[in-house]
Amino acid sequence: MHASTTFAVSILFALPCAHAWGVVGHATVATIANNYLTPGAQTYVAGILGRDVSMASVASWADDYRYTTAGKFSAPYHFIDAEDSPPTSCSVDLSRDCTKSGCSISAIANYTTRVQDTGLSDTDRMEAMEFIIHFLGDITQPLHDEAEEVGGNDISVTWDGETTNLHACWDTQMVEKIAGGENSTATVDSFANTLIAQIDNGTYESQKADWISCVDITTASDCALQWAQDANALNCQYVLQNDESGMELDGTYYTGAVPYIELQISKAGYRLGAWLNALAAAA
Repeated sequence: MHASTTFAVSILFALPCAHAWGVVGHATVATIANNYLTPGAQTYVAGILGRDVSMASVASWADDYRYTTAGKFSAPYHFIDAEDSPPTSCSVDLSRDCTKSGCSISAIANYTTRVQDTGLSDTDRMEAMEFIIHFLGDITQPLHDEAEEVGGNDISVTWDGETTNLHACWDTQMVEKIAGGENSTATVDSFANTLIAQIDNGTYESQKADWISCVDITTASDCALQWAQDANALNCQYVLQNDESGMELDGTYYTGAVPYIELQISKAGYRLGAWLNALAAAA
């Protein structure tokens, strides 16, 4: 296990998070994905991450790594800034929105290629796997596919009377409230099991095939673009439908957001499982 993974494992349930889906969200995505891995994919993932390293334990490594000197290059990979006009018009255009520094779509394609490259070092392939686990979660968070007000970071709101911003609420506060607690293995497992039940035998059973209509690892950019467009559409449908500036979100807005958050985290986990199964099948 390389140093960055050791660091990620040690802090997973120790620090608060204000990035991406937050620790609870990303760990839940990874836990859902693990439920759908084939035996071959379980072996494949364990061979890259390490036999005793769970996907959930490294799911937020990329958020911590981006703030290190070595990892600052990866900061643009967590999002794509769609230059659209929500709530009137929502769209993601790869040539328009992915900068020269890269974006989530190009990063998913790059690290999908790198994790398959047996000529790379074990450390490089491990980091590629950790990035994939993380970025397939990021791309389903609607505000990670939006340029408006820096993806909602510049929209000041309150949560339970405390000042925060819209992006942070979608990343962390609302997810933790839905899950029933802050960062803990028990919270993540319980939330993941609830969503898995919906995927297998509930609300999402009839939808899940559409979620993985594109899981072709040879056209990773095309698939990632579809996922980004799918999430970005929710900015017009709900996330940025009204002017949220100054709003207290721990109320009606939260209630309306719950089904979207549960849906997006479920999509991310199910897609990640399918993506890893495809990588294992091609190995």
